[in-house]
Amino acid sequence: MRERHASQGARRAREFEAFVAGAAGRLLHAATLLTAEAPDDNPRARHLLTLALAETYASWDRLRGEDPYDRARQHLATRFARGAWHQYGALGRHRPDSGSVLADLSPQERLILVLRLYEGVAEEQTAALLGLPAERVRAICTRAMATVLHPPRGAAPAVPVPKVAPS
Repeated sequence: MRERHASQGARRAREFEAFVAGAAGRLLHAATLLTAEAPDDNPRARHLLTLALAETYASWDRLRGEDPYDRARQHLATRFARGAWHQYGALGRHRPDSGSVLADLSPQERLILVLRLYEGVAEEQTAALLGLPAERVRAICTRAMATVLHPPRGAAPAVPVPKVAPS
């Protein structure tokens, strides 16, 4: 009995390790987009990913045919939403200062944009995950896309102008 239990534990660990090897990179990128951190300096995204993978591992035996990537993405999204709510408040007034295009968005806008456009989650699934009506998800996604594509006018970024040598 003990040997069979140890064998099942080893199989579970191998399956999860294979899952992490294949999915961790994409999940980390999604977490980095959510936190609006720089890709090479993303401690919050890494922490978020670690928590999501820990929850996925804890529920590994209960997946029963579910896609583990979907479950990990769901844990990632709910962890981010919960943390953003506590850290930034309901409206997400404080924005990260990372220089990321997504830093101008509220946490809710970032979450919806990442789920819908980067992860390809259907509008209805995103709405169900966040507990919002599908029309609200559509409106937030449209507003976020408009903000990303046409950022608010402010101080122009300092872009070095190349000097042209006289010919």
